Amino acid sequence: MSKWVLGIIGGSGLYQIPGIVGGRWETIASPWGAPSDQVFRGTLRGVDLVFLPRHGRGHKLGPTQLNYRANIDVMKRAGCTDLLSLSACGSLKEEFAPGDFVIVDQFIDRTFARETSFFGEGVVAHVSMAHPVSSRLAVLAAEESAALGIRTHRGGTYLAIEGPQFSSLAESKLYRSWDCAVIGMTNMPEAKLAREAELPYATVAMETDYDCWREEVAAVSVTDVLKVLHRNADRAASLVGRIAQRLFPMTRTPDPDGIDVCLDHAIITSREVRDPALVRQLEAVAGRLLRS
Repeated sequence: MSKWVLGIIGGSGLYQIPGIVGGRWETIASPWGAPSDQVFRGTLRGVDLVFLPRHGRGHKLGPTQLNYRANIDVMKRAGCTDLLSLSACGSLKEEFAPGDFVIVDQFIDRTFARETSFFGEGVVAHVSMAHPVSSRLAVLAAEESAALGIRTHRGGTYLAIEGPQFSSLAESKLYRSWDCAVIGMTNMPEAKLAREAELPYATVAMETDYDCWREEVAAVSVTDVLKVLHRNADRAASLVGRIAQRLFPMTRTPDPDGIDVCLDHAIITSREVRDPALVRQLEAVAGRLLRS
């Protein structure tokens, strides 16, 4: 594939990307149910871009109510080659202050009420999540974030909780003892599903608060978060523009981490016993292999 189609999944506070040329909202149906919203498609600084507001316009969906499978499926159907997640998060490290951006490189999944895979009975597959982030996209995001003058940290573990409640003090201290960098509610199973869909994925975690472990500061509240969140959203939109500008003159080569073809050795169900109904559902995600 030689053309970039950059998919952006916008988190809390980010419901649109300014500057998109020829932009239009488009409905894409998914066999996995309804996605969070329509996608907004257009070009940004010469690059084809597809934007999905993760919580829907107006933030109508909570983290547990999101249909993660439908969201990733429609981004694949929209032709996305790579996915960038922009996510509001709490900080679990003193040196990661509100307003900082963290380019995540690992995840710990503590969610428990979500569908975590496209595969299952009838078509079984196991993808590697040892290195869950696209190194190419992460480096690009880190470089352009720093170029904007944003205090940017390269690398850090994202701890995903179910929500919608914030963590308890005991939980927050536990996650710090695990050397986690940021805490959020939405990037799992999103990152797992992106990998199953062979979509290189990276996360820009935008710090809004210190969670509740920093006891000398009042426990996190929605009011406090919103103040930082809106400022971060403006800077995130600028970051997307800079990334698009970097991508525009470049031909897209195969993902250097092999994510584009990660299903080649992941599907283990014999062809003769595969469930035809699930095979049809998997058309966008895994049709490259299942059709052959």
